[in-house]
Amino acid sequence: MDEQQHILFSIKGHVATLTLNRPDTLNAIDEDMHQELLETLLGIRGNHEIRAVLLAASGKAFSAGGDLNEIRSLHLDAGKRNRMADIGIRLIEALMEIPVPVVVALHGHAIGLGASIALSSDIIVASRNAKLADTHVKVGLVAGDGGCLIWPMSMGFNRAKRYLLTGKMLPAEQAYEFGLVTDLVESPEEVLPLAAGIAEELAALSPLAVQGTKKALNQLAKARANEVFPLGMAYESLSIGSSDVLEALAGFQEKRKPEFKGY
Repeated sequence: MDEQQHILFSIKGHVATLTLNRPDTLNAIDEDMHQELLETLLGIRGNHEIRAVLLAASGKAFSAGGDLNEIRSLHLDAGKRNRMADIGIRLIEALMEIPVPVVVALHGHAIGLGASIALSSDIIVASRNAKLADTHVKVGLVAGDGGCLIWPMSMGFNRAKRYLLTGKMLPAEQAYEFGLVTDLVESPEEVLPLAAGIAEELAALSPLAVQGTKKALNQLAKARANEVFPLGMAYESLSIGSSDVLEALAGFQEKRKPEFKGY
């Protein structure tokens, strides 16, 4: 596989490690990173030597989500919005359809699309100091890139509404209690070793048994995705074209609370 700019990729034994690598932006996911991550995941599907994936990130955060620097250009360019919506759908689908288990090392915050990527995986090891949130509504956007699908499946319908409709941050300890996080450790330094150990444990098992079990489990997720995902992404694309998005960006830049109009 060709070397990627924003996704570091390596294989050791039967475990592939993917590392989000835009630490200067808190691993915010721009169009290039979207595409690189999607291509890497699709490439793994064709490598039968890989039996588990370890998904990690460099820097302080796991991922700050979608890159706010691209929001203004998306607001102005309907064609770019359509491309990003298509890649967004394919990215979450690739995570659900990848045949091998994916273990996430959540050493820092996972926000927006970053949280959707983490929650679309199979096992999540999180540091107690980490937080998860889908903050789309806080920047005038619909939570379309996986939030309305993955959060309810992970934590229950009413709790998901509480966090998706407010954009409220969820500490990892509470996320563990709610079932979004599978393993909780005290410090960021403990996350990667435990996640890597779990990935190696999975890779040592029968690939036929593990992959068959994952495919059966994910059949439910794929069925629900067909019901929710296209509509959610369509609404998100519509919301990116609103004046509320520009107001959210202005409020962020001017360090003030935005005044949303609803159009």
